[in-house]
Amino acid sequence: MKKEIVINSSPHEIRIAMLEDGELVELLVEGADAKRIVGNVYKGKVSSVKPGLQAAFVEIGLERAGFLHASDLDHDDSDEDEGSNDRGGRRRHRHVPDIGTVLKVGDSINVQVTKEPISTKGPRLTADISLPGRYLVMMPKGRHIGVSRKIDDRRERTRLKQVLQKHRPDEGAFIIRTAAIAQSEDALKQDVDYLSGLLNKISTGSREMTAPALVHEDVGMVVALIRDIFKEDTARLIIDDKDDFDRLHTYVTTFAPELRNRIEFYKGDLPIFDHFEIEQEIKKTLDKRVWMKKGGYLIIEPTEALVSIDVNTGRFTGRRNQEETIFQTNMLAAREVARQLRLRDFGGIIVIDFIDMESEGNKKRVFNELKDHLRRDRARHKVFQVSGLGLVEMSRQRVRPSLISQLSDDCPYCTGTGKVMSMETMSNRIERLVHRIAIVTRERRLQIQANPVLALYLLEERPDQFRDLCSTFDLDLNVLDDATQHVEEFRIVSLDSGKDLIAEFEKKARSGR
Repeated sequence: MKKEIVINSSPHEIRIAMLEDGELVELLVEGADAKRIVGNVYKGKVSSVKPGLQAAFVEIGLERAGFLHASDLDHDDSDEDEGSNDRGGRRRHRHVPDIGTVLKVGDSINVQVTKEPISTKGPRLTADISLPGRYLVMMPKGRHIGVSRKIDDRRERTRLKQVLQKHRPDEGAFIIRTAAIAQSEDALKQDVDYLSGLLNKISTGSREMTAPALVHEDVGMVVALIRDIFKEDTARLIIDDKDDFDRLHTYVTTFAPELRNRIEFYKGDLPIFDHFEIEQEIKKTLDKRVWMKKGGYLIIEPTEALVSIDVNTGRFTGRRNQEETIFQTNMLAAREVARQLRLRDFGGIIVIDFIDMESEGNKKRVFNELKDHLRRDRARHKVFQVSGLGLVEMSRQRVRPSLISQLSDDCPYCTGTGKVMSMETMSNRIERLVHRIAIVTRERRLQIQANPVLALYLLEERPDQFRDLCSTFDLDLNVLDDATQHVEEFRIVSLDSGKDLIAEFEKKARSGR
């Protein structure tokens, strides 16, 4: 598989695309005024302690206080191996301290952001700080040495542990990352020295600051990408900004000189994302329908509680029998679902409704295909076997808002529901209100002020309806288009007094009860 990283850098936004065999699989976007805060270390001030939740809320200088659970107060030295996320995932099956005895309102505490603010929730925090380097992750509160589970060669695991044991400081736990495979003793020692110096800088800075304050800002998105993703299996990294190219080249020359010849400066006439046909793929990430090869498609519906994905055969009719057609569609869907989860960066609970299959062997093959392609995902995830209803349930780590929430806003008309009242429904509602207002208020000269789309519908599609109202109640009624009105809102005002007759009617209706 050919892996490439394409970076589009501008003064207002940085976009990083990851390609596998020319296909877009991940997209990271960072605006100039919305920089990521995951990895930042703050000196926070406890604003409230909730013993019932075993949690505290900590002010760190952002709009919303961060959430700190009791399980994130201390480091767990019992798990000596790093999880598949390559960032030091640790087991939680251990004694959790009573947060009410550890923290009280007004306390200062150093915390690190592990999850961006999402929707109405503040950032997720931990007091078990971890500092990632090129080959190692350092955790100041621990003592153990762990090795990534992806390093499966026993001799290499032993060698790396021995090297680290020789050069480690007296305090702090370390996890050896997969990037450390075959690295020299000097390279590992350089990473130890860098992380130890960074920890000392954080400790000194924290003592001199008053909470809430930013103590340490993690490296920018581009450098973090180089540190965490740009490895031997990446064929090249190409970027279109000369200053960023020079900075990246300098960084890689220092920390990963074997990769410096894989960084290229883009000199093409077309914008870089157009050249690699990425721009058109980004537009598709806002669509809920995703077409697959052979004519099948997915329907992806994110909701507050979960993300649902429905698989359909669409135009694909197959060449043999129905079971084979469904199986082929589901196999394509398994690969595409894994790609879409990475690309759209959905987190939380995900439910996939594959097309029902009769063969248990086919069900197992589709499930294994999904798992195989999810192994490329950097986010932690867990997939459960096909349920009795034919659904595959899974969970995926949520670190930042999904891509669709970064690229779009809720529709001002439907407020994110995807539906608005039909023109017929709105017209009938207005008719009923005019009828009631004419009886209760005795007003005879009325004006309907509505959104231009609704106003045009009233004038062209319902003239007879309102002509009958005027005749029945002896009304003088006209319609005015008002572009400031929501498509589901309207006003009915008196042409004599200028009063809002809907409010007047509701007032009289309440007093008459």
